[in-house]
Amino acid sequence: MNISLLLSSLLFGVLFFLPAASQAQWQPDVRLTNDPAFSLTSYNNAWCVAASGNALHVVWRDFRDGNYEIYYKRSIDGGTSWGADTRLTSNSASSEFPSVSVSGSVVHVVWSDERDGNWEIYYKRSTDGGSSWGQDTRLTNNTAGSYYPSVSVSGSVVHVVWLDSRDGNWEIYYKRSTGGGSSWGQDTRLTNSTAFSYYPSVSVSGSVVHVVWQDDRDGNWEIYYKRDPTGNTVGIEIIESEIPGQFRLEQNYPNPFNPSTILRYQLPTRSHVTLKVYDVLGREVATLVDELQDAGSKTIQWNAAGFASGVYLYKLVARDFVETKKLLLLK
Repeated sequence: MNISLLLSSLLFGVLFFLPAASQAQWQPDVRLTNDPAFSLTSYNNAWCVAASGNALHVVWRDFRDGNYEIYYKRSIDGGTSWGADTRLTSNSASSEFPSVSVSGSVVHVVWSDERDGNWEIYYKRSTDGGSSWGQDTRLTNNTAGSYYPSVSVSGSVVHVVWLDSRDGNWEIYYKRSTGGGSSWGQDTRLTNSTAFSYYPSVSVSGSVVHVVWQDDRDGNWEIYYKRDPTGNTVGIEIIESEIPGQFRLEQNYPNPFNPSTILRYQLPTRSHVTLKVYDVLGREVATLVDELQDAGSKTIQWNAAGFASGVYLYKLVARDFVETKKLLLLK
């Protein structure tokens, strides 16, 4: 028998009898809501679910209260079972177009809300995996409409993009928080054309922030993309498994540096940590960490590409421990 023919026959037999597990395996649909009103995802459904390990977080807009409100629910066992619906907003105006992202136990949600008489972008977070939620924070403040937000988080850096008509036509805007959502930077306009730019989405990988949107500048709707290679400070890394014996803030390396440097610190116990950078006048210029962390030796990168050369101070606060060191940016 021809050897090639024999091998082909054997290979066909192996492929034919491969178990179904080698193919995509989708389990049955699971109904997550059960009320007589509308329960709707955003226009881009990918914004409405986020995962961290076995924890899944889902947001949607729901009309069960007589107007659209933002609702949330979670699964802590990989989608096998689900908790109760949680209403995140409560006002007489409409709250719509939610987006969710998660980093560890911190869940971030943004949405568009018309409680102020026009549509604005709002934000709130949970620092305990969705068990409880903080206050609403208004992220935009202009007389035009702000819609369709998308959020992505990396460590303590939160990135938000949205659609905004403050310029007389629809443009994509961006802002970020380097303090885990506790404070926010300025609005940044990402698009600039006479055509409409719609439905933005943002994602983060390493130090790079990626944004895509829909744009009709070419006479028909096309997908556009842009990125900021240094827009995200690299997340915190655990560098040793052994628990340190004391709090400690180490000297950054390299120092002097351009444009990024590594900051190291040690936590002997689980603590709420803030690590902030200041200029020589004592003004805060960056929040690198503002969250509850487990004990261990940590590192975080500060990318100072957008800062001027000079001496800066970085300050670690953890429980009763406070220490400040200098770093030098040379360009």
